[in-house]
Amino acid sequence: MDHLSSTDASYLHLETPETPTHIGSLMLFELPDGYGGDFYEDVKGLLAKRLHLCSVFHRKLAQMPFELADPIWVEDEDIDIDYHVRSLTLRRPGTTAQLEQLVARLHSSLLDRSRPLWEAYVIDGLENGQIAYYTKVHHSTIDGKAAVEMGKVLYDVSPVIREVPPARRTRRSHPYQLGVVELLQAAASNSTKMYSEIGALLPTALKALGTAGHVIASRKLTEGKRSLDLGLAPKTIFNASITNQRSFTTLSLPFEEMKTLSKRVGGTVNTLVMAMCSGALRRFLAERNLLPDGSLIAMVPVSLRGDDDNSMNNQVSAVRVDLATDIPDLAARFKAIHASSESAKAMVRELKPVLGAQVPVFGAPWLMTGMASLFGRTDLQSRMPAVANVLISNVPGLPTSLYMAGARMVHYYPVAIPYHSLAVNITVQSYAGSMEFGITACRHVLSQEESQELIGHLVRELEAIRRLKSAEPDVATDEPAERAEAAEAAEAAEAAEAQEPPQRPDETSAQRAPVARRSTSRKRAATKPDTETPQ
Repeated sequence: MDHLSSTDASYLHLETPETPTHIGSLMLFELPDGYGGDFYEDVKGLLAKRLHLCSVFHRKLAQMPFELADPIWVEDEDIDIDYHVRSLTLRRPGTTAQLEQLVARLHSSLLDRSRPLWEAYVIDGLENGQIAYYTKVHHSTIDGKAAVEMGKVLYDVSPVIREVPPARRTRRSHPYQLGVVELLQAAASNSTKMYSEIGALLPTALKALGTAGHVIASRKLTEGKRSLDLGLAPKTIFNASITNQRSFTTLSLPFEEMKTLSKRVGGTVNTLVMAMCSGALRRFLAERNLLPDGSLIAMVPVSLRGDDDNSMNNQVSAVRVDLATDIPDLAARFKAIHASSESAKAMVRELKPVLGAQVPVFGAPWLMTGMASLFGRTDLQSRMPAVANVLISNVPGLPTSLYMAGARMVHYYPVAIPYHSLAVNITVQSYAGSMEFGITACRHVLSQEESQELIGHLVRELEAIRRLKSAEPDVATDEPAERAEAAEAAEAAEAAEAQEPPQRPDETSAQRAPVARRSTSRKRAATKPDTETPQ
């Protein structure tokens, strides 16, 4: 009997028809030369032979009596592969825009909870001859890093299709049904275990909270002018209740260039991604005279997973990062974002021992489901203060190419979850030398055309960052935790010393620079956004 953690179960309880809580991927495959088979049938046959390698694909939910406790996972011994793996064809001409719109529609519908919580679609008809493969898996089963690990199991690392050992036969002579008493006993036992673990964790928790409080009090952003205590976020058009209708757009950029650029201008790849998103959102809102005076705040998921942990569950928390959209100067904005991000990471390092603690709540299923329904049906969320404005996630992926049924995966775009008051989700995933962006949003807040416009702003912001002068030596770091205090002391000692920045290296261009399409769903203001002058 496999119990869901409180974190895993929360994705079930907070799900409503307006807010599906599955995550997805859009993959593009290049068929091998001379291929004459049926790719859909090949994929279906391949998956049928590998379902047993990953628990996500062969387990389903069993609810507790009266939903007094979180559900459990049980084995599904009769998986209908034809239900889970489907085939679709795009209408001519089969453009990328058509594919993105199709994925947005597929992503808007709920998964069937009576079956294992996943679906896959093989999509042909693309004008470039590639085959698309869209999958969605419920977030209660995996987080972003677990999804990457799942890909390692399902796909191959070369065109040669590897043989896998067959599943061991464990079918019972009759379906196994858990009784009410057995389920309630299991729930009580699991709750007792979690309370015991919480008790054992209390001394560590108190120490971690004290240290984190010191981090919050001591670390300052942008030479001490912006504190880590961000307060509430300003209300924007993104802080609205949402429907189940989605928009989705993609962008691919070269990873090595972004890595080199981020170090040159004084940050990390994550800083660069955050700065691009900050500038793009700033431009988008300013064009509509909707940019608030206060800075936008991003909700950023952070992984609590160990390096060698490949379990299929959720080990994630979240921090808030200042996007510094109230700073017109790009160089100063980049520095403020980097400082905010590093401070948030420092706090997570101190709190990591307690962030993953599981807290059982009696009646959590109906309490949380009722709360989620209330937010969606009463528009209560739009009248509440905002904690953050946008969700931005950066998932480390695989550095090498993957293959499925002999076909090479050329792109691996993430498809994510918008929610009430966080109607726009920008997720980035590294894959085979590229940074793959996926913008998933409520279509009534950010239309398909507006989402493509935001993609254009991301590209323009990257161009602006390329024109920044190089940072002072040793500013760009991915320092381990043990060097953090030493680095802070060095910064304080050298704050008064001005250095001339070195000349920047030659710039390179992005792989893709789409032209932003004009939005017609909201009236534009006559004014244009501020034009940043790189320093």
